[in-house]
Amino acid sequence: MKTIIITGASSGIGLATAEAFLEDGWRVGLVARRADRLEDLARMYDTAVPLPCDVTSEVAVQNTFASFGRLDVLFNNAGMFGPQTTIDEIPLDNWKAVLDVNLTGMFLCAREAFKVMRKQAPQGGRIINNGSISAHTPREGSVCYTTTKHGVSGLTKTLSLDGRPFNIACGQIDIGNARTDLVRDLEKKRQAEGLDPLPTMDVADVAQAVLHMANLPSEANVQSMMIMATKMPHIGRG
Repeated sequence: MKTIIITGASSGIGLATAEAFLEDGWRVGLVARRADRLEDLARMYDTAVPLPCDVTSEVAVQNTFASFGRLDVLFNNAGMFGPQTTIDEIPLDNWKAVLDVNLTGMFLCAREAFKVMRKQAPQGGRIINNGSISAHTPREGSVCYTTTKHGVSGLTKTLSLDGRPFNIACGQIDIGNARTDLVRDLEKKRQAEGLDPLPTMDVADVAQAVLHMANLPSEANVQSMMIMATKMPHIGRG
């Protein structure tokens, strides 16, 4: 049975992806801070393994990965948006909080996954980092989030290079406007300001894209995939 750890598995993209992999017959390690939500999902699937963990805690991440056993794939998904405002209105603590989750958390999880994949037999595995369309085209008022997602792109490329001798592949999925709680909050804000609705897409379609990346043979890798709502204003000029 193939195995995957999914971070941020209690809601949004992480939850939808966990459900897709469980339906596909994988053993899925569910990582998030909300243990109750993970337990709810585990009661529905025999191959779901709740792993309550704060991804910003080095010790917690180490213990979580050590307890799971063989690891074929990590979906490094946990993230947060942070304050939606201009840089002059952002307290340093808010900036640090977003960096802790979106970069330090991804680093810690990737480090432990890499360690497991390098030492296991047969050697190797795959790391899929959740980037963002913000790594290409930012949304206004997203300086914390956008900066970290550029950092994720650097992490992905370096892991791809450093993983080659150990049969560890790394790719990135950049997502635009999947219908998560975050996007719904943005829609409400836009509606209150009298702006046009956001073009969005079903989060289940994102999950299927991640599943496709994970199911590739070890000799093939999606280095970078962008999946977005078809009518997003990402392409084009004003």
